Amino acid sequence: MLETTEPLERRTTTDLVFDRLHEEIVSLKLLPGTKLSEAEVARRFGVSRQPVRDAFNRLGNLDLLLIRPQRATEVRGFSMERIAHARFVRLAVELEVIRHACTLWDDERAAELERNLDQQQQAIEAGQPDRFHALDREFHELICELGGCPLAIETIGECKQKVDRLCTLGLGRQRAAATLLEDHRKLARALADRAPEAATSIAREHLARLDEVIAAIRDSHSGYFE
Repeated sequence: MLETTEPLERRTTTDLVFDRLHEEIVSLKLLPGTKLSEAEVARRFGVSRQPVRDAFNRLGNLDLLLIRPQRATEVRGFSMERIAHARFVRLAVELEVIRHACTLWDDERAAELERNLDQQQQAIEAGQPDRFHALDREFHELICELGGCPLAIETIGECKQKVDRLCTLGLGRQRAAATLLEDHRKLARALADRAPEAATSIAREHLARLDEVIAAIRDSHSGYFE
């Protein structure tokens, strides 16, 4: 049984169900192929089936659930086609964000990004992959915000969601996290130098590191893929 003591104020019941199921799917507490029942989830939360149905639809729109009439709803597997498209869009947007950021970067912006990098280092040293994953996301969001493109965060986030479960599998290794942090530090230095060609080259290499992760996971967990 899923227990929660979170207050429902300021959030609808659908929001609560959606948030908790989304966290379970993205964190791989619910693995691809896991079957979900509206009735069972409603019992877990102590709610009616309608908010569960609404939450299922929202998760389906994010390609996290596969909803089929007269058949069990299940956690959707990884699609190489959807992953490739999401990564293409993210790369295109993020490179333009970085180019624009280079025109604005200053010492104050550099100091704020450095604080995030220090926290990433602390998370690695403490063996906290989930915290590092959150700080990794924050690092890229900060570049959007500080670089004058805050609305790009939504687009990048939508693309990133489609591979977040893969990132969760890949970030469990301390060595992988340390490599990503070094990429982040190189990118921060290029931004501080206001060097767009260097910064975008580092970003391309950084985002391409997921190629090996995807290939390894596809080989070792082929059942997770459609």
